[in-house]
Amino acid sequence: MTEPEARRPRRAQGALETRVLAALHEAGRPVTAGWVQERLAADLAYTTVMTVLVRLLAKNAVTRRREGRSFVWLPAADEAGLAALKMRKVLDGEQDRRAVLASFITALPEGDERLLRELLDQADDED
Repeated sequence: MTEPEARRPRRAQGALETRVLAALHEAGRPVTAGWVQERLAADLAYTTVMTVLVRLLAKNAVTRRREGRSFVWLPAADEAGLAALKMRKVLDGEQDRRAVLASFITALPEGDERLLRELLDQADDED
């Protein structure tokens, strides 16, 4: 590893995925990986963008379709869906899901707690 590479700070886990998803939302239409690369940073390799997009595809956070010789990409969900995906990702990274959920619920403002209870009741009724 060269000295400049050693000094470059590492991105937080998921930070690049978040930036890629934000760029896709900003586009408002299907776009190529090259378009995403141009929007994010000049020093970001095309292969890095492709790797992130493929990982997001595996997580069902994006979709793609072939146009000509390449793929165009778009987010699979709206902003609320992406926020839910992030929340699930955090929860999946924890060993004690019950403790995390309990802590989350007890920290909710009263109105949000009531809304969560209503949504859970609706989900039960649909099953």
